[in-house]
This record gives sequence, structure tokens and C-alpha cells, in this order.
Amino acid sequence: MKIEIWSDVMCPFCYIGKNNFEQALEKLPFKDEVEVEWKSFQLDPTLDPNKTQNTIEYFREKKGVPESQATQMLTQVMQMGKGAGIDFDFEKALITNTFSAHKLLHLAKKYNKSNEMEEALFISHFIDGQNVGDTEVLVSLAEKLGIDKDEARQAVTSDQLDYEVNQDILEARNNGVSGVPFFVLNGKYAVSGAQPVEVFENALQQTYKETVSPFKDISGSNGASCDADGCSI
Repeated sequence: MKIEIWSDVMCPFCYIGKNNFEQALEKLPFKDEVEVEWKSFQLDPTLDPNKTQNTIEYFREKKGVPESQATQMLTQVMQMGKGAGIDFDFEKALITNTFSAHKLLHLAKKYNKSNEMEEALFISHFIDGQNVGDTEVLVSLAEKLGIDKDEARQAVTSDQLDYEVNQDILEARNNGVSGVPFFVLNGKYAVSGAQPVEVFENALQQTYKETVSPFKDISGSNGASCDADGCSI
């Protein structure tokens, strides 16, 4: 069963949604049958990749949100984060353009490490206060996951993966996705937002039952039947 997740590195609800989704998945007997694909989405592609702001500055200057209101909002998000096992540090988090980070994520897909890279990027941004638009930061994250640093540098600084990132963003737009996180479950159902663990668990179970699970025999016994080897009573 394939799960596609559109996300942006600087979206706190994407991190919360990731943790809640993973907690739900761990409870299910078919967890090893689930393939997760992370998709790129940019909440603010207009940001200058050569500049950073702290979160309060960003809300005040870019969104026009008063500092007191922004502080209150972030406090609520921090509380939600704690419920998902995340200790957000918004005083350290640096807002910047995330396009390069998404290119690194696509490189990680090549090595089946996109989930690990997504986690590493979230930690780097929200907890360690690193600039996830900085080439050296991204190369370091790649190295820690066993990805060659020269290949990572090339991926981040060239346009070789621009198409893949832009295709994810275009696909989201074509599907009417305007906010993240956004989960598509085996091409049949969608779950939007950082839903509670129980919502993800129920959605995954329903999707698996309807799209993957084999027919369940409700007859209660083995009746007379035929197969390639003959018939039995």
C-alpha cells in the first residue's frame, strides 16, 4: 500500500503529522506492506534563499501578524508538538527558502532514505535551529545518512533535481492541494492536516481493507471446491 505525503520542511504541522502517522502505522499488522513517498511542497516559494528570519519576524513582516498573536500561536503549536513527542524550539528556528532542502530529499529517495532525510530536516530546522537553505548544512545531513557529500553538494547546488521538486508541486496544485501535510492513501483516500493518531489508524485500516486486503472467507468452513490440482469435497 502506497502513502504519498506532501510536506514542507518549515511546516510544524507536517512534523506533527509525520509523528502521528508513524505512531498509527506502528499499531497495524500490515505496517511492513506500506510504502511511504515524501512529496515536495513549498509554503512560501518567494522567500530569499540567501536570507533567514526567526519565526516571529516572519509572521510579523511577511504575514502581518502582531508579535503577541504570533507568540500565542506558536505556544499552541508547541503544546501540540509535545503531544506528538516533539520539542519545538521556535526561538532558534530559521525561516528560509526550502527548495534546496527538497532537492536533497529527492536525492535521498535514490537511496531509499527519504523518510530518514525528512526526519533529519525537521530536526535540523525545528530543534537544532540550523539553516536548511544552507548548502553546508544540507551536505552534512546527507553525510550523516551515508550519502556521498560530493553527490549531495552537486544535487543541492545544481538544477539536476529541480524538475522532480517542481513536478511534486505541480501535482499538488493539479490535485487541489493548498495546504500541508496532505496524505494520499493508495490513490483512493486523502487525509489533510496533522490529524490525531486515531484518525490515521482508522484511515489506514479502511484503505487497506478496501484496496489491499484479500477477500475474507465468511463461510465458516471449507466447502467443496476445485483448484488446479483437482476437486475436493
